[in-house]
Amino acid sequence: MANAQSASAGGKRFTGERSSGERYWTVPIARAAIAVVPGAVITFNRDHSAAFGLLTFGAFALASGLLLAVLSSLTLADGRARRLFLIQGVVGVVAGALALAFHAGGLGFFLYLVSVWGAVTGFLELYSGSRVRGRLPVAKDWMLVGALTAVLALLFLLLPPNTVVAVGLLGAYLAVFAMYLVIAGLSLKWAKMDAPASAAPVANDSDSQ
Repeated sequence: MANAQSASAGGKRFTGERSSGERYWTVPIARAAIAVVPGAVITFNRDHSAAFGLLTFGAFALASGLLLAVLSSLTLADGRARRLFLIQGVVGVVAGALALAFHAGGLGFFLYLVSVWGAVTGFLELYSGSRVRGRLPVAKDWMLVGALTAVLALLFLLLPPNTVVAVGLLGAYLAVFAMYLVIAGLSLKWAKMDAPASAAPVANDSDSQ
């Protein structure tokens, strides 16, 4: 009897996590929508100054960080993944707030801030994907987006300081970021993120006796 009740509770918990995880496809779509706007602004704006770059990056990082922290907490079934993305979101909010508050900080500050943000958030997302690789379909998307963000940080560190190049790279990153996340989100919606409900524990006849 106790085993049957335990199995029933486990099945309900599994179903709740499954329904929560299946909503996660909205997160990459929302992240893509936030990235499209600053990406388009950079592409169609002739001003590629450091101040413009900081304002654009700040708006993106702040909005993206808030969205990531809130929606990931509501849609991810994995507890550790929720915590990692919460940290990632907080880093984005802090970086975005600094960029907006000190948008006159110059090229050096712009390069440093984007590099630190890209290195930290890129590593966190890459790690989040690697720890669930083979268990969740979303793992590949997290790893690719994390790697893309880490590459941006590396380029900002290694390339010669140039405002036009740096702001242009940020715009290119945002365009690729948005395009990939749209594809990833739609793929998750169609494929279903979690295992089928039939995998839930089922009590056998001996448990009910």
